[in-house]
Amino acid sequence: MSSAADFLTRLAGHLEAGDATAAAGLFHDESHWRDLLPLTWSIATFDGPAEIAAMLAAGLPAARPRGFALEEGSEKTVDGITEAWFRFETEAAQCRGQFRLKENRAWTLMTAALSLKAYPERIGTRREPGVEHGAFPGRPGWALQRRQRHAALGDSVQPYCLIIGGGQNGLSLAARLAMLDVPTLVVDRHARPGDAWRQRYDSLYLHDTVWANHLPYLPFPPGFPTFIPKDRMGDWLDSYARIMDLDIWNAATAEGAEHDPSRGEWRVQVTREGREVTLRPKQLVIATGLSGAPATPRYPGAESFRGTQMHSSQYRSGAAWRGKRCVVVGSNNSAHDICADLWEQGAEVTMVQRSSTLVIRAESSYRFLSSKLYSEEAVAAGISTEQADFIAASRPYAMLPPMHRAIYAEIRAHDAAFYAALEKVGFMLDFGEDESGHSLKYLRRGSGYYIDVGASQLIIDGAVKLRSNTRPARILPEAVELEDGTILPADLIVYATGFEAMETWVEQLVSPEAARRLGPLWGLGSGTRRDPGPWAGELRNMWKPTRQEGLWIQGGNLAQARFYSRLLAIQIKARMEGIPTPVHDPRALEAVPA
Repeated sequence: MSSAADFLTRLAGHLEAGDATAAAGLFHDESHWRDLLPLTWSIATFDGPAEIAAMLAAGLPAARPRGFALEEGSEKTVDGITEAWFRFETEAAQCRGQFRLKENRAWTLMTAALSLKAYPERIGTRREPGVEHGAFPGRPGWALQRRQRHAALGDSVQPYCLIIGGGQNGLSLAARLAMLDVPTLVVDRHARPGDAWRQRYDSLYLHDTVWANHLPYLPFPPGFPTFIPKDRMGDWLDSYARIMDLDIWNAATAEGAEHDPSRGEWRVQVTREGREVTLRPKQLVIATGLSGAPATPRYPGAESFRGTQMHSSQYRSGAAWRGKRCVVVGSNNSAHDICADLWEQGAEVTMVQRSSTLVIRAESSYRFLSSKLYSEEAVAAGISTEQADFIAASRPYAMLPPMHRAIYAEIRAHDAAFYAALEKVGFMLDFGEDESGHSLKYLRRGSGYYIDVGASQLIIDGAVKLRSNTRPARILPEAVELEDGTILPADLIVYATGFEAMETWVEQLVSPEAARRLGPLWGLGSGTRRDPGPWAGELRNMWKPTRQEGLWIQGGNLAQARFYSRLLAIQIKARMEGIPTPVHDPRALEAVPA
């Protein structure tokens, strides 16, 4: 018997016997179990045998895991670490897992729900027939039935789930729920599903490659560009919503939401086509993006400026600024892209870098990070998008810093000349407070970075001027005065200064009290700047039960939207069908409702 098979046999025996202590005894002192619903009905990570034993003691009686079997051909050993994938089931769900062994003891273990046993997705052999063959007097056609369904939802028929936000997160979740027959309505303020992308600056392309950005059920065609233009992404989202036959109210605004605990439902006020509508969903999902409202600094004298000031979210194109003097405050992705666009349009551009920034060349990000899972090479090696998602999910967040420090050491050596050239012109670099790089900075609150697609060379060459280690002190009628005394003449000021925290959406839609009750959204509690502890082990409040009954948060990039929408849809469907969902999430400040 292989070491993986032997370990799984021992683990399964203890779990099926309900022996939490014996099962936890199979783990190293420094080990992690990441559970994505099967045992906790939450997304939570447990560190070390004691936490694992407590989780199992709480979860095993209801979950009753059984039927453990290795996935054929999945076992491999590299550098003394043996890993393998396995399948199992609980009372409620079909599940998948993965473990890594050091010296025949568990180092990491991940368990994830794939589907509800009683309510599988309506796909493949379970797809809807589309038509009942035969002759039926007065039978309406599909188009008429669809119009009738759209007209009834939100009027005579209430959605079980209401999603606020119709970008990639809202659409991904709506598609998952549709395949689970959950009556769902998406409300979005934009005229079309893809307008959130279209309304961004004209030069924007996705910085992640196409292989990481597929949506559920409908991957991009094989000829789609590696880096997708934002307008083409907008078109794709429009098409996705139509193809998946999703119920969406576009050009509609959610004005406020109040939870009625006595009825277990929400009262959500929506303005649509000039009239007020009250919706009463059981579950409310906020999917309005990774960040809150634009964060625009208030510098003294701003009201005296005779030129144009705008936040980066308002910027569209540099075409009107040819020959003009432009100051971009900030040094994140948007700041770099906007500087490059202004320069390409013939403007005179200065970037004001207020603090150090992590920069990684797009080619290096792909070569050293994403290509291992999301690339044509990965596909050729048998790693599908779904398998890549599971491999990424199998690594607990606590494991990522040392792994990424090693990767970034390679990147810094490979791109040493590039970084030296940036520093020579005064650009302030950092690689994360713990040297772990941009992937973790993205997971921490308020952390900026730039995936370089060309602007860095403009800065190195002096085509885009740089003022670093300073910030605006005040705005003059025709200039920006910096704290170091420099005067920057300006016709345009763009504040690429980021966005408020995600909590602002909860404050605006529900109440400040609800936002306080939830606590921070996003971030790991890593103890880094702007991401204070305590350590959460997972992204806080994302895709899992919150301390507000019936309120869920769906956010992240396209890969996260794709993967975690499945988990959130399973949780919502389970509640709709009355499946017991006892939540065990010990790092929550208080118990969350089942």
